[in-house]
Amino acid sequence: MWLTIPCYNEASRLDVGEVARLLEDPRVDALLVNDGSTDRTAELLAEIAAKHPSRARVLELSPNGGKGEAVRRGMLEALSIGSRVVGYLDADFATPPRELSRLLDALEGSEAKVVLGARIARLGAVVERNAARHYLGRVFATAASTVLDLAVYDTQCGAKLFRDTPALREALAAPFRSRWAFDVELIGRLTAAASPLTKHDFLEVPLGEWRDKRGSKLAGPAMLKAGADVLKLGASVATRGKRAFFAR
Repeated sequence: MWLTIPCYNEASRLDVGEVARLLEDPRVDALLVNDGSTDRTAELLAEIAAKHPSRARVLELSPNGGKGEAVRRGMLEALSIGSRVVGYLDADFATPPRELSRLLDALEGSEAKVVLGARIARLGAVVERNAARHYLGRVFATAASTVLDLAVYDTQCGAKLFRDTPALREALAAPFRSRWAFDVELIGRLTAAASPLTKHDFLEVPLGEWRDKRGSKLAGPAMLKAGADVLKLGASVATRGKRAFFAR
C-alpha cells in the first residue's frame, strides 16, 4: 500500500527515523506530499526518497492547498500507481509506525473497507493528549457523528486506511470544502456515493499509543473553524440530503 504523508513546513518536525521505521513494514510504502512548503521540507523529502528509492516518492504541490487537498491528491496519486489500499498518516508521527501496521492488520483481517484509528484513553494504552484539545475534540466528534449519522468516536485522528472502492474514487474526485474538517467530508462522501459504504464497512481501532506533538497546526482558531465548517455541513445535509457532502 502507498501511504500519504501530508507535509507543510515540516523540516523541523518530520523525523527521518520514523519514516524508516514505517518502511520496515514491507507492506507499506510512503508517498510524501510537499504542500507548498516554504522551509527546507522539499529538500528533506528528496533526501528521504533518495535513501528509499523503491519505497518512497515525493509529490510536489504548489501553492499550499491545505492538509485536506494534500491528502486527497496523495491518495489519488496512490490509486493511480495501482495501490489497492491507500491511507494517510500525520507527518508528526503522533501515531507511531507500529500502530499504523496494527491498523493494516485490522483491515486485512476483516471485511471492512475503511479502518479509522481512534484515540481512546484506556488502561493498557498510552494516549497523551492536551486536555483542552481533548475536550474540544469530544464536542467536535459529537457534532461530526451527528452530521454523519454514524457512530464515529474519533473522526479527526490522522491515521486512516481505505480499500480501493468506487465510493472512495468518487469521494476523492473533487476538492473538499473544508481545509480542517475534510475527514468528516470524506466519511460523508463515502456514505453518500452512488455505491455508498454503510456502517458495516467502517471499523474503528483504538490506538495502543498516540502522543500529542508540539507544533501542531490544528491550534485553537483552526479547531473553531473546523467546528464551524461541520455545522455548515450539517445544515446543508439537513436541507439537501447526504449528497450535500459533494456540493461545492
